[in-house]
Amino acid sequence: MNRVSGKRWQVAPPAPATHRARFPDLHPLVVQVLYNRGVTAPEDVTAFLNGETAGETNPFSLADMPAAITRLRRALRKGESIAVYGDFDADGVSATALLVQTIRALGGDVRPYIPHRVDEGYGLNKDALTRLAADGVRLVVTVDCGVRSVEEIAHARRLGMDVIVTDHHSIGDELPEAAAVVDPKRTDSRYPFRELAGVGVAYKLAQALLRSHRQTPIVAHPVRLDEDDLIDLVALGTVADMVPLLGENRYLVHRGLERLNRMERPGIEALCRQAGIAPGRVNATAIGFSLGPRVNAAGRLAHALTAYNLLATDYRTEADKLAADLDRLNRERQRLTRETQERARQQIRAAEDSYLIFAAGDDFPAGVVGLVASRLVEEFYRPAVVVEVGDEVSRGSARSIPEFHITHALDECADLLIRHGG
Repeated sequence: MNRVSGKRWQVAPPAPATHRARFPDLHPLVVQVLYNRGVTAPEDVTAFLNGETAGETNPFSLADMPAAITRLRRALRKGESIAVYGDFDADGVSATALLVQTIRALGGDVRPYIPHRVDEGYGLNKDALTRLAADGVRLVVTVDCGVRSVEEIAHARRLGMDVIVTDHHSIGDELPEAAAVVDPKRTDSRYPFRELAGVGVAYKLAQALLRSHRQTPIVAHPVRLDEDDLIDLVALGTVADMVPLLGENRYLVHRGLERLNRMERPGIEALCRQAGIAPGRVNATAIGFSLGPRVNAAGRLAHALTAYNLLATDYRTEADKLAADLDRLNRERQRLTRETQERARQQIRAAEDSYLIFAAGDDFPAGVVGLVASRLVEEFYRPAVVVEVGDEVSRGSARSIPEFHITHALDECADLLIRHGG
């Protein structure tokens, strides 16, 4: 299979000299890039460069947010056991830590639940929900997953549990019958920004809950938590999930980077020391290429709870140990990714004319197949599916190019798959 080479680039027209003259303090290249992206008005240029674009939208503008807050308030008042059910990537882990911290600050009986990538797979699963119900959980709040889990949420309801879904993935043919489904990609959503990360949606829920408490207190004791105490986790998860750093995402990340550089969270400080990032030097690049991969490594090769515990701990000694564990896992992840990518390349060399890349092997580690698929897309500019072949069940990851919606393609062959989503 031929690599993508000899691309025909369509060069954007240069910004007019009169336009460049409006920004004498900016490098001409910066002016040109912003011009290409349609950022042309002086006030928009200033806002974009300062991370002030769009600002924040009222969290109650999200569909079902009032219902979600009503159910959460009831659980907190009654002392119900709550589980925050997250995903095993950096976005999901950050969102889980954020929401558990918020609910605990309000006196809630809350626990995190993050599935094991290999043993349980992505998203809600019935066995996990059955165990949570047996342990007395009465409310499950999902973060970064759940919007397509129609059967699993019906199962939870039969077990006597309510489910609040917070997610940012695309909607399926039907919404699950949950107590609330908070997702900016809902077809009936009027929320002005659709590209929040999972941790961004979880933050909006936390924001709404804290504001609701300030207006009508849920608990009598003082709540020593502010929205700004959570914004570092929003920046970490948003950048690591590679959602567009535009609109509200850009604003949230800008604020979050300021907080991250204070190194107030022991786990963040320890992780930065492992990565060689000094205080004041945490930026989007540092998250994307150093911190995010280390957080992701736990869910890829071990259990994401290691990363969760790092973000949640208040103790420096524990943080140092967990950060060292993540650093070791990340080095192992890098080695496995290189080896698996080369084995995948060997399989696809014969498929010269294929419109889709497919590679599978029983020696492909499940934790790196998504990374390998992404790299194959970058190399060959074709949709890629990479699968770990199991004895009874095989698990894979798919990545695609902008011109081909891979989730819709999987929807069309859903009858051939046990589960799919994302």
